[in-house]
Amino acid sequence: MGHKSGSADSAGVAPSWRSWVVLGALTFVYVLNFLDRQLLGILAKPIEDTLHISDGQLGLIGGLYFALFYCLIAIPVGWLADKGSRVTIVAIACAIWSAATIACGLALSFPQLAAARMAVGFGEAGGVPPSYAIIADSFPPGRRGTAYGLYNLGPPVGAALGIAFGASIAAAFNWRYAFVGIGLVGIVTAALLKAVVREPVRGAMDPDRVDEPGAKPAFRGTVRLFFANPVLLLASIASGVTQLVTYGLGNFAVLFLIREKGMTLHQIAVWYALVVAIGMSGGMILSGRVIDRLSRRSRQIYATAPAWSLALAMPFYLYFVWVPGWPLALIALTVAMVFNYFYLAASVALVQEEVRPDQRVLAGALLLLVMNLTGLGLGPTFVGAASDFFAHRHMPHPLQIALYCLTPAYGLAIALFAWLAHVLKSRQPNKGIAR
Repeated sequence: MGHKSGSADSAGVAPSWRSWVVLGALTFVYVLNFLDRQLLGILAKPIEDTLHISDGQLGLIGGLYFALFYCLIAIPVGWLADKGSRVTIVAIACAIWSAATIACGLALSFPQLAAARMAVGFGEAGGVPPSYAIIADSFPPGRRGTAYGLYNLGPPVGAALGIAFGASIAAAFNWRYAFVGIGLVGIVTAALLKAVVREPVRGAMDPDRVDEPGAKPAFRGTVRLFFANPVLLLASIASGVTQLVTYGLGNFAVLFLIREKGMTLHQIAVWYALVVAIGMSGGMILSGRVIDRLSRRSRQIYATAPAWSLALAMPFYLYFVWVPGWPLALIALTVAMVFNYFYLAASVALVQEEVRPDQRVLAGALLLLVMNLTGLGLGPTFVGAASDFFAHRHMPHPLQIALYCLTPAYGLAIALFAWLAHVLKSRQPNKGIAR
């Protein structure tokens, strides 16, 4: 049996001050999560020069190798978190990925760096899915879009800080210091997290939910029903295709701006950091507000908002890749980033409201599995391999051509979100995956 959606009364309940403290603490951990993850792309140029690796190898480390560990470990971690303390798992995960980040800074060869990045993925697998569920149990329906929009400020804030501090440290000292310093901050944060965040009661914010008596979070059943539910499957695949662009571009943007647009690390630390902070943050905040306001009228907004936003983003993305000068390129990229990230808050909120409280962590992990194996696993790997392919054939501007090759992903993602909108229109609200 499924569950009913949050009532109008529950949607109007104001979250307590403790809910906002929980959200703030988890968002800070997410900032570190994404900061650690993005350092490789931010410091790509000095890393390639020091360790003598190619664009293709860089794409494998930041894409496929990282994603395999990140996604596959997320599934058992999600199942364990649905049965135990989600806060404890987030704290342990933060400590693991922070220690692995320090190891990245100490790497002396491609194999050592690859192994360290896999360990970062291993740790980060336990960070986001439990946090999704903790937030769902701290905020009522009708407020979760905003909460997830604020939580998803972690990536833009983390990326912006990584660009500002990572590029500055690399320019002034050495790229290794950035990995070591940020890893140490993460270890301290992991130790403090348990004192700040209390484990919320599962389902506390869903008072009108109707679940099966005695229902338990069966691992196989939840996985099977997740992939049998067209809403969850389409939301995951559409988001993953969107991430082909966001991760494919994100892992090579700094290298592209330096190599093709003529920017220096000092300029990257200031101007590209501002672009990421404004563009990604704007998209997260705006999408959360739009979804909370309009989802009360129709659940189709979870799909139509990402579809329209990606259609608006595509021409600005193409102009960014094409335009010769970096000032105009960064303006175009800012606009593209605002619309590129509408999908995230929409998909996370939809998945969390579509399942039972005791299935939320695993459902979030399955969402990330599909998204990240597709986008994170294939996006950077494809861009790096395509850049090497065009370079070996002595084509001019190989990385630029590789980024052009990401454009069809926009069209496919728009079509998938349009399909999801059709499914949402034809289904009864919130049938859930429990049976």
